[in-house]
Amino acid sequence: MSFVISSLQNKFVKSAAGLKQKKHRDELGQFMAEGVRLCEELAASEWQIDTCFFTGSAAQDDRTLRVLDTLRNKGCSLFEVSASVLDKIAETEEPQGIIVIARQRKMSIKELLSLVKVPLIAVLDDVRDPGNAGTIIRTADAAGCNGVIFLKGCADLYAGKTIRATMGSLFHLPVIEGVARSELVAAKQDYGIKLAVTSLTAAQRYYEADLTGALALVFGSESQGISAEVTEASQSRIFIPMLGKAESLNVAAAAAVILYEAVVSHDDPRFLVADI
Repeated sequence: MSFVISSLQNKFVKSAAGLKQKKHRDELGQFMAEGVRLCEELAASEWQIDTCFFTGSAAQDDRTLRVLDTLRNKGCSLFEVSASVLDKIAETEEPQGIIVIARQRKMSIKELLSLVKVPLIAVLDDVRDPGNAGTIIRTADAAGCNGVIFLKGCADLYAGKTIRATMGSLFHLPVIEGVARSELVAAKQDYGIKLAVTSLTAAQRYYEADLTGALALVFGSESQGISAEVTEASQSRIFIPMLGKAESLNVAAAAAVILYEAVVSHDDPRFLVADI
């Protein structure tokens, strides 16, 4: 059943608008996804979806209508709202007429690693920019990684900027946040995973390193690099040589280069030139 909401003081509207704040997201265990593309990806996933807000004009679009039909079939509450109400809820300046409220997913590092036979995991250490963090999730998804781990101190996984930067990849592979560095080190030992960290000290070129087998690739902030605890526990330190005058690569760009090198090193049958 669809309801029409025009009041900015409606309790559902106020609750949804509050999700722009981390405190409110954490209290409710929810987050919002804006725009047709993200809502489409979320609707097609197994994630639990609570509510959808949409405008009448957006519902005239066939693609949006298909998303609404999928959500309706999943038992999601649908609320048609005025443009002013959607603007109040939205975080972006020009929302696309549809917003979905879904439940956050929580998983331990042990649960993540128990899902896969040969882990290929991207780990973020103190990557605080949500755009970079979300882009690395998207890249990890594209490269066929088994999951992504955000160590404590990284960007908020469920912040709007992070979610938008993933372009829906958040809903395709396991991503966990708030993992202590000690947990990563312990999991490395328990599951026989090699840790490879980006570093400029005592490091080898990334394409000369052994990136085969169960592997966790750790990427740090451009300013701070990888924490000492994780670096000391690693089996491999790697770097990308700068052949031009650029001092360094953006962490998301560096992650793309190294993750795809790891895919080639794993001799993944999905990575075939003929299929690209």
